[in-house]
Amino acid sequence: MPVQLDLPPEDVSVRAALRSPRRLKTEILAGVVVALALIPEAISFSIIAGVDPRVGLFASFTMAVTIAIVGGRPAMISAATGAIALVVAPLSREYGLDYLIAAVLLAGVLQIVLSLLGVAKLMRFVPRSVMVGFVNALAILIFTAQLPHLIDVPVLVYPMVAVGLLIMVLLPKVTTVVPAPLVAIVLLTAATVLFALNVPNVGDEGELPSSLPSWLIPDVPFTMDTLSIIAPYALAMALVGLLESLMTAKLVDDITDTHSDKTREGWGQGIANLVTGLFGGMGGCAMIGQTMINVKVSGARTRISTFLAGVFLLILVVGLGDVVALIPMAALVAVMIMVSVGTMDWHSIAPKTLRRMPRSETTVMLATVAVTVATHNLAYGVIVGVITAMVLFARRVAHLTEVVDIAHPDENTRVYAVRGELFFASSNDLIYQFDYVGDPENVVIDLSDSHIWDASTVATLDAITTKYAAKGKTVTIVGLNAASSERHVRLSGQMGAGH
Repeated sequence: MPVQLDLPPEDVSVRAALRSPRRLKTEILAGVVVALALIPEAISFSIIAGVDPRVGLFASFTMAVTIAIVGGRPAMISAATGAIALVVAPLSREYGLDYLIAAVLLAGVLQIVLSLLGVAKLMRFVPRSVMVGFVNALAILIFTAQLPHLIDVPVLVYPMVAVGLLIMVLLPKVTTVVPAPLVAIVLLTAATVLFALNVPNVGDEGELPSSLPSWLIPDVPFTMDTLSIIAPYALAMALVGLLESLMTAKLVDDITDTHSDKTREGWGQGIANLVTGLFGGMGGCAMIGQTMINVKVSGARTRISTFLAGVFLLILVVGLGDVVALIPMAALVAVMIMVSVGTMDWHSIAPKTLRRMPRSETTVMLATVAVTVATHNLAYGVIVGVITAMVLFARRVAHLTEVVDIAHPDENTRVYAVRGELFFASSNDLIYQFDYVGDPENVVIDLSDSHIWDASTVATLDAITTKYAAKGKTVTIVGLNAASSERHVRLSGQMGAGH
């Protein structure tokens, strides 16, 4: 259950948190829970990327600590992620770690450049239905990621997961002094050690590092050949990382009812990837599951929790690795299942909601979910969702344009009114809505109730004028607003003889 915090907006700053023992305790405990949840994820993503577990763990440490300082969305967690691991895996397998590090560094530079060019402003074109699909797909992916830990495992794992879930459901009803996920992890770990239970643990996921990360310059030739190898992977990393991070930032904005600086978050991700690459990490971006643990489950709201998540992660894997290795995976699986349940927008899939929602909105949401779940890549799902929304919107708006015969001032004049927004999708059919043969010598087209948005519409109006001229008739276009008139004057006659 999420922690409920009745705090005024000013209390989410770092300075206010440091002055409030209650707030500071929440941030510290949230950092501990997130750090514990990061460990198996970072190890598994390292395996996907084809690198040593230390590469993923150190990346999670450097990403979290750096983004806590330079990022634009407080309380959001950035670390090594599955999306980035999938992008870089072919490069790592074929060319090795040094080329991977070089790609991470280049991706960081690209993210900074793209952010300064204003890529974050594109978030305004992501409709709500895509956001709902993004959230629901995220919940499904978080849950399905736990299935390997629940298949072909000792029977004892299942009651342990059930106990963990019960603790997290019931404890918040009694007290929220300590985050329920942390209590579940500690109690299940203690039971595992005390009764010598033979169940999978964190140590089984991979070897934990025993030393601190060190400065690393990739050993690659600085040539155009190297650039041609790493550039495609770096660009893919930059785009996937930015999209996933900005979408997550928007999600946290909605959960916390606060606004974040998306441009700063974008170039902050770039700086974090540069730092990560220079310390031999595999790169990363916003980590949605762990962000939900931090913000929604643990109630964190400031950069302190993000910073401490990275610090505690390093302390746990380097200084307390032997203890951390004993944590049963069942405890962490229970935590992530609760996160998936809390993340899902259950209202959006309720039969009552689906009956009321326009089919186009539901289609966009389902397309986003389907592509994301099929590809295991949230970025692909969002891109397909946005494209689907744009196509359906253009199709819907195109049908809202109409041509009406409104007046016959004299026997030689007919006045048409065009109503609706005129752009490529709606104006293409405009040419067929006039009576070129039956109309009188003078035709007036009144655009007072419409707007010209693109060159396609100007070309269509030119074609209409040309068709009437071929019949010896004159067309007068009236009612243009200032923007439409400027576009029509500038482009009319320049579109290839009306084609």
